[in-house]
Amino acid sequence: MIIGVISDTHLFSRQLVLPQQVWDGMEGVDLILHAGDFCDWGVHDLLSRMAPVEAIAGNNDPQSIVEKVGRQKIIEVAGKRIGLVHGDGGFRGSTPERAFQSFTKEDQLDIIVFGHSHIPFAEYREGILLFNPGSPTDKRRQSQYSYGKIFIRQDEITFEHYYFDKEKLKN
Repeated sequence: MIIGVISDTHLFSRQLVLPQQVWDGMEGVDLILHAGDFCDWGVHDLLSRMAPVEAIAGNNDPQSIVEKVGRQKIIEVAGKRIGLVHGDGGFRGSTPERAFQSFTKEDQLDIIVFGHSHIPFAEYREGILLFNPGSPTDKRRQSQYSYGKIFIRQDEITFEHYYFDKEKLKN
């Protein structure tokens, strides 16, 4: 199972375009996870052209998106439990800490996917992979745009971040 991971697209209908690198990178994925801050539901529609999408809303998403996908969820994929949250929650601490605190031990997660900071991040904490893909469209203070992939092969979980300079666009 190959899961494409994206977050913090911050796109609006007047400029609803994803970089060509995202289209190329998501080719062949089995599922796409979006960790919030679409800003426009059209992003979900674009991603759905590539693969099935599971998503949650972020702090910049309108109420209409919150109502469609919620702010947090747990999904089961290839025998693994994945918590999906934006990472802006009411807990103190860093974005990874807030994402981690959004779930409990009873949730029995293998992976937590989050966004919000726009900073690519991967770390194991208490046996759980915390993964933030960064942003493919709003790099903020990062040197490059990014997205990620999580690979589940039998009982093994691996991951990779992909970095690029945005030049080509495709809608």
